[in-house]
Amino acid sequence: MRFLITNDDGIDAPGLQALCDAAAPLGELIVAAPVAVQSGCGHRVTTDAPFAVEEVAAGRFAVAATPADCVRVGLHELAKPTDWVLSGINAGGNLGADVYHSGTVAAVREGVLHGIPGAALSHYFRRGTAPDWPRAARWVRSILRELLDQPWTPGSFWNINLPYLDVNAADPPWVYCPLDPGPLPLSFRREGNLYRYNGDYHGRRRHAGSDVDVCFSGKIAVTRVSVF
Repeated sequence: MRFLITNDDGIDAPGLQALCDAAAPLGELIVAAPVAVQSGCGHRVTTDAPFAVEEVAAGRFAVAATPADCVRVGLHELAKPTDWVLSGINAGGNLGADVYHSGTVAAVREGVLHGIPGAALSHYFRRGTAPDWPRAARWVRSILRELLDQPWTPGSFWNINLPYLDVNAADPPWVYCPLDPGPLPLSFRREGNLYRYNGDYHGRRRHAGSDVDVCFSGKIAVTRVSVF
């Protein structure tokens, strides 16, 4: 099996390496990831200008464009054929309404539009903490083994969010759950004529049984998202 791997945190992000570590025992990896951070860029693509692609190591390409661009050029130029698209592991959650602005998620959605299954993977953590990437890789490898054995529903992809847990906590279970239907909490701080987003992500509402509730409760949220 061949995986096209990307992210929106940039090719040097530790979460990308954690995803490669998780997927390496499962098949061949081709990495095509943005040169720089593209967080929050959504499904933006580049059609009106050329962009550079540099092979920085064997099978590892730095792309001066968006995550969706990485998947486009990966599927059509760099990684033919591709069996699955994997995106992440994002440093921060992509829960509920986040799927509409997340570059991590958009990369996998782009793959689905071309008939390729995939999974977007993100790691929620609290401000002032940092993910344990080796532990995250272990969790992700286990989840991917199960998902790869399941038949794919065309027009859909998996959105997976890892929880923040204390260093000595037991490995969490994963729970199949729907996206949270609520909006993100909005707040802005005014600085002269400038407005700076100041929403409290970690204080967002939790609808019982949704991906936000599952992840914030210390479990891995696994959600099937339909593109159409």
